[in-house]
Amino acid sequence: MAEDTASALAQAFKAAIGLDAPIAARLASYAAVQRQHVTPYAEAIDRLVARLKAVSAGDQSPPIGEPMPAFLLPNEQGRLISLSDVLCNGPVVVTFHRGHWCPFCGINAHGLVQIHEKARQRGAQIVVISPERGHYTTLQRQQAGAKYLMLSDIENAYALSLNLAVWIDDDVRTHLLGFGRDLEVYLGSEGWLLPIPATFVVGTNGKIAARFVDPDHRHRMDLDAILAALDGAR
Repeated sequence: MAEDTASALAQAFKAAIGLDAPIAARLASYAAVQRQHVTPYAEAIDRLVARLKAVSAGDQSPPIGEPMPAFLLPNEQGRLISLSDVLCNGPVVVTFHRGHWCPFCGINAHGLVQIHEKARQRGAQIVVISPERGHYTTLQRQQAGAKYLMLSDIENAYALSLNLAVWIDDDVRTHLLGFGRDLEVYLGSEGWLLPIPATFVVGTNGKIAARFVDPDHRHRMDLDAILAALDGAR
């Protein structure tokens, strides 16, 4: 990636996380700059998203009103954390991120930092699940200054069980490798599988109170909608 392009994208990322605006506007601001400076990549993403929507990717994930499937996943220190562990004290926000390398996940991670204390005041916890190895999960936490839980879903096992794992095609993979983003290194596996960055708000009864599932990783659940769902889930 050319130095001026990398600089423009870095500035766009910094501007996006600093915006006093809904998460959709922050993500859209970065997406616009990305499309301007790396148009072929943005168009490859468009084609990938169209393919995923054509097969209704994510539609078969757990619906509102159903129990959230249990997980047992390691944090950065390797300690196993279960869904029942985090539900002990109140409702839980479970959201999937693609990894530390994804600027849209980074923007969302900063947004979740901003509402973390408000979630805690509601007795809730935020849990971010990523398919990356612990080293990169730690890096993502540091980049965002996050204090919420980040767990590693090795080889997307949990995402697969929720019908959320999708294959990244050769077109997008070629671009990512050209940018120096080798998912095989980050994931510790050869399969180019990533989770749809869905969000589930789970009540203390273990049932899903709200959900946001969109195969377009440039879209995320509205932060105020998360807080409103937590109010209803208590």
